[in-house]
Amino acid sequence: MTDTSDAGPNRLRKNSLGLIAVTFMVISAAAPLTGVAGAVPIAFLIGNGTGVPATFLLMTLIMLAFSVGYVAMSRYVNNAGAFYAYAARGLGGRMAGAVAIIAVVAYNAMQFGLIGLLGGIASGVFAGFGLVLPWWGWSLIAILLVAVLGYRQVDLSAKVLIVLVALEYLVVLVVDFAILGSGGPSGLSFNFFDSGAFFSGSLTAAVLFCLGSFIGFEATTIYAEEARDPEKTIPRATYLSVLMIGVFFVFTTWLMIAGVGADKLMPTVGGLADPTSFFFDLAGQYVGGPVPAIAGLLLVSSLFAALSAFHNYIARYCYVAGREGLLPSAFGRTHDAHQSPHVGSVTQSVMALVVLAIFAGLGLDPVLHMFTWISQVGTLGVLGMMTITSLSVIAFFRKSGKPGSPLATLILPAVSGLVMAALFVYIFINFGDLTSTKGGALGIILPALIPVAGIVGFLMASRLRSADPAAFARMGENRA
Repeated sequence: MTDTSDAGPNRLRKNSLGLIAVTFMVISAAAPLTGVAGAVPIAFLIGNGTGVPATFLLMTLIMLAFSVGYVAMSRYVNNAGAFYAYAARGLGGRMAGAVAIIAVVAYNAMQFGLIGLLGGIASGVFAGFGLVLPWWGWSLIAILLVAVLGYRQVDLSAKVLIVLVALEYLVVLVVDFAILGSGGPSGLSFNFFDSGAFFSGSLTAAVLFCLGSFIGFEATTIYAEEARDPEKTIPRATYLSVLMIGVFFVFTTWLMIAGVGADKLMPTVGGLADPTSFFFDLAGQYVGGPVPAIAGLLLVSSLFAALSAFHNYIARYCYVAGREGLLPSAFGRTHDAHQSPHVGSVTQSVMALVVLAIFAGLGLDPVLHMFTWISQVGTLGVLGMMTITSLSVIAFFRKSGKPGSPLATLILPAVSGLVMAALFVYIFINFGDLTSTKGGALGIILPALIPVAGIVGFLMASRLRSADPAAFARMGENRA
């Protein structure tokens, strides 16, 4: 039974989430099956081919390096603002304001892009079952269902997401172990973990696609105010989510390569009319029966789970920004019965409906336009926030004098911060090439949304400092 004894007016629902709930809620944003079916074949094709498993291993180590400092500071931060709270405690209120607005823009961008991707994929999947709707009809259904879950208690969303993510893992692992059992056409080889495979093709492109499969894990601290025993739950959930995502993708990409043979990987994936059918072809070859069809349905549910996760992130960032004076105070109120950040939830749902109406009304493609154009804005924003957070960890421990090893409070945050900053610059400079908007206004406007959001947030925090110095001083404080 959920303990709500610590509940109060305009407070999130305390003691609602345990380790498994927090872990699965953040993994759902990473959408494991979507990564396997969508991102991985493209990473093979335009990235470094058989070097993708090693690239996932590298990204796992980088994310663990980021997590060490993140976790070290999480023991002193209990605030649903996550990156915002870190920036406030480490770099001050103005930088926190910048991060808060970047978060709202970035996670909304991820949400809008995924709405298009879900609509495009669902229209194809359900048409095979005789259920025909335009892509935007499926997107509309998803928005409405996510709105209901986001408006109600967080533990309801958690229960739904745990089931959906567990099913995603299950169907992929069924295919993985079928390939493992058969040995593939050429046997199980580890030769693509060598440097030759790793540096083949475009390592940078592979890194970017692999990075996208991790986005979402960083949000464990968003649930700090709702978790049971957050001083233990949040650090454990952070490490567990990184390891579950990283090990899953290293193992799965290795077996996907083994399923066709390393020498035939590129011709096979390159020869497909739709590279995203690669995993489903493997499922049909090695398992057969209803598994490919089930995997298709679970791909839709994977995207739905990611939508629900990002919706929760946005609602909580809006709630914190309202509670602490950056946004109108209405955002800082919680529902009387559900103790959910309902104002931010409803606002996000309305914005999603408006964006869907624009893209559908203009006849734009849900995948090539709505997903490709907008989702990279989200990736750019998350990289920017992770860079700032790494710097915040260093500054926090230098200023506060809190105990911590140099490895956790300086060296690894500095390394991860440099890596995130380099990736941010690369995506920003090459945004047009990555989204097929090069040469047009969108190639400039879309990436510019992130620094513009940062400037707006910085100015909003400066206004708060002048209008209410006491509120400015409380930015990012613990909410036990």
